[in-house]
Parts: sequence; C-alpha cells; structure tokens
Amino acid sequence: MKHDTILVLDFGGQYSHLIARRVRENKVYSEIVPYDVAPEEVLELNERLNVRGLILSGGPLSVYREGAPKLNTEVLNLGLPTLGICYGHQLLAYMSGGVVKPAERGEYGVTYVTITKSVGVLEGLSLREKVWMSHSDAVYDLPKEYEVLAYTENCPIAAFKHKSKPIFGVQWHPEVIHTENGMLILKNFIFNICGCRQNWEMGDFIRRAIEELKVSIGDGRAIIALSGGIDSSTTAVLAMKAIGERLTAVFVDHGFMRAGEPEFIREIFGRMGMNLIVVEAKDRFYSRLKNITDPELKRKIIGEEFIRVFEEVAEKVGAEYLIQGTIYPDRIESGFRRFSDKIKSHHNVAGLPLKIKFKGIIEPLKDLYKDEVREVAGRLGLPREIVFRQPFPGPGLAVRIIGEVTPEKVEIIRKADKILREEMESAGLQGRLWQYFVVLTNTLTTGVKGDSRAYGYVVAVRAVESREAMTANFAKIPYEILERISTRITSEIPDVVRVVYDITNKPPSTIEWE
Repeated sequence: MKHDTILVLDFGGQYSHLIARRVRENKVYSEIVPYDVAPEEVLELNERLNVRGLILSGGPLSVYREGAPKLNTEVLNLGLPTLGICYGHQLLAYMSGGVVKPAERGEYGVTYVTITKSVGVLEGLSLREKVWMSHSDAVYDLPKEYEVLAYTENCPIAAFKHKSKPIFGVQWHPEVIHTENGMLILKNFIFNICGCRQNWEMGDFIRRAIEELKVSIGDGRAIIALSGGIDSSTTAVLAMKAIGERLTAVFVDHGFMRAGEPEFIREIFGRMGMNLIVVEAKDRFYSRLKNITDPELKRKIIGEEFIRVFEEVAEKVGAEYLIQGTIYPDRIESGFRRFSDKIKSHHNVAGLPLKIKFKGIIEPLKDLYKDEVREVAGRLGLPREIVFRQPFPGPGLAVRIIGEVTPEKVEIIRKADKILREEMESAGLQGRLWQYFVVLTNTLTTGVKGDSRAYGYVVAVRAVESREAMTANFAKIPYEILERISTRITSEIPDVVRVVYDITNKPPSTIEWE
C-alpha cells in the first residue's frame, strides 16, 4: 500500500521539518523536497507514494531579492492542493502577480489575527486567533482570482485563498505550538483539502531505517558514536538490529562528561550485550582546546577530534562506516541547506572535518525530532533511564563553559550540574521539563562568604519546556526550588558567588548558550 503523502518544499526555513513532523503526527506520511523540485520528480515520487498535497515552507530571504529561492511554476500545474506558510505564503502571492514588500512594522512572536472568512484551511477558527509570526515582509495586494481571509494590525493580507483552485497562504506559522489552533489549520489542509488517509506510523520508520542500514553497510563493519544520550542510543539499537556483531559502539570520554556518566554508559550498554569500547581521551581534548574561547571553534575542534578517535578505533576493529545519532535540529541549526541560516555548528554536522577516512557516515535519525526519537526508542524497548534522559550536547560541558575550557572550570560546572539535577529530581520536575542545565559564565563578581569578601564566578541556571526543541519557553520554576539550588551551589562550590536564572524563550535565544 502506498502511503498518502504531503510534500514539504523546503525554502530554508527554521521550521521546515517541523511542518513535516506535524503532518506525521496525524499519521500521514510527509517528505521534505527541495524548493525547486521539478514536476517530473514529483511524479516519480508518486510511483512509491501517493502524493496528495504540497506545503511551501518559510525561509530567511525576501521573495523579491535577487537569487531568492523560487518555486518551479510547473509544479503548481500538477493540480495538487498547495499551502504556503510565511515565505511560501508571500511567494505564492508574488508569483501570481501580487505585491510583496517590506512591512511598515515586522511581527515577531505571538500576534493576534482577525479572521474575515473561516473557510478552507481556516474552517472552524474564531474571529480572533492567537498565532506565531516571524516576518519583516508582507503581502499588500493580490490578483482578482484570490481573496483575503485574514489580517493583522500590521499585515493587511495575513491569509488568502484562490477562488477556484485549492491554493492557500498563511503568513503565520501553524506548525509552531504557540499558534493555538495551528494543528486545526494543518488538519483542515491534510484531510479536508487534500483528502489524506491516516495510513502511516512510526513503526514504518523503524522498518525502513533498519533496511536502509543493511543496504548501506552491506557485509561491512561499522562503529557507532555512542554518547549515552537518547539519540545515539536509539541509533545504536537500530544498527545492532541491522548488522548485529559487526557493530562496535565507541564511547569517547573527552573529560567533559557529567558526574558518573562513563560508569552509567558501561553499566547500561554492558547490560544490553553490545560490543562497547570506552576510549579515555581527556588529555588530547584538553590539549586541543587550550586558549580557545570562540564557541564555534570549540565545536569544530571537538568534532574533528571525535572523528580522529573514531578513525583510530575503526582501523583496529576493521570498520568502514561511522554511524551517528544526528537528529534534525542538529542539522538545521548548523545551516546545512543552501538558503538556511547557520545558528551554531554541531560537532557531528558542521563541526566535522573535510577529510574523513570512512567509506560513509550514516545518520538513520537525521529527519527526526527528539520526541519522535523517544517514540522510536520506546518501540525498540530501550530502558526508561535512556528514553527519558536529559538532552546533553556531544561536546559536553565544554560548550556550557563560556570562554576557555580548563580542568578547574569543568570541575566547577560538573559539581553545579550535579546539584541542579539532584534538586530538580527531588522536586519531581525531571519528567515535566524538556531540559535543565547550568552554564559557567566568564563573569567574575563580588560576594561575601564567612564575613569576608569573595570574588568568584557567576553560574546561570537554564530550564525550558518544549515539545521538539525548535521552540521553547523558560520554565516557571517555584522560587523556593530556585533558592535551594542557588544556596547549595554557592555553599558547596567555593569558586561560585552568584547564581542567576535564564528567563529567555527560544526564539530569540537558543536552548544552549553556546
């Protein structure tokens, strides 16, 4: 049976895969394709899938800018229902002869939109809706074959439809959870406009991922870069199911791990019966990071050193392939697509060196979000302590230290991190928050300890709520819990005299500081 499918045309927006993910949440398959996909390619995809509609993603550029990505107009002639979001909304208007220009005032974050016609994708919406906007351009005029469906104070055409064809545009982002009825808009498009059936589930992904691993590796051997986090652990189990004993898991102790992390890895994966090699590499990583303060350079150095360690192990065990637990937010924040902006390099994506001694690098989870990975992990039977682990960056505590990384600073942040985790778990918050961690800033400040002047570090505490890590809200932690955390950190760590709490959402910030 062919899966009913929505194709997401990727114009470089931060939320392109979030759109695809929202479609899959409705048990309808979605696939990302380039913005300039040709009609012949769509028809070719239709041989293995039942393509029912197109969604044009957002993007960072202006549609009228020279070199901005444009849609192949022949794709619209296929007659498939089409929904443009943000940049896609502006592009549909612009390519039809409408007017798109800089808005008098951009809209960023929560905005209220007035719905003038609750039809098509807006069916069932109220007169006034809370939505998530992120744009500096706006549609100001449409050809006569289109009609306006919504507006805001600063955006005269916030939604539109073609009068006779199933073509729609919305300026806001229905895929972002801050748009209260965003899922209703997408459901209207998926089911009412495109007529999709719910005939896809995560089990289909698992079967396909295992089969693709078998085909990619063939009769060869592979190593899996194992950090012990949910992403690499899930990837390891998928790979083990695909190639069995021809897989070697490699855990690199670079010296920037949380307290008790290496022991945890040995215990959990030893229990699974996986071929596991633990590489002690603290000295080489500290040496490479000496005097390095730039966060991008840190990530690139750590990424390169990881690869060199993996190459050495691979040569010993005769492995030709490297398997990584890269997920979609890693790739999108690294600006891996032509028109996407780089936010920060991830050590396992943009941090990789250009010359690598592997026949191939395989990333089975590269199109999934964290909560989707958790679903896969649960289906694969991973232990609960792995499935619900706190996200932890591959470079570890090194990117939670602002400025140069030294053994002394690592010891300070390791102790502070342990205190934070203990207090959060004691308060029963570990299952309710997406992520919580501490950052050792490079700010020194005056304090008082034992009736004497103290001069020491400022530690920042970060805790967020999220569904997929592409957007996040800072957690409203009760003051008494924050007070206990602050008191313990400043009391138990002599080098710290001040604790602050980060109350910034994503966007405008990222979840991690570096």
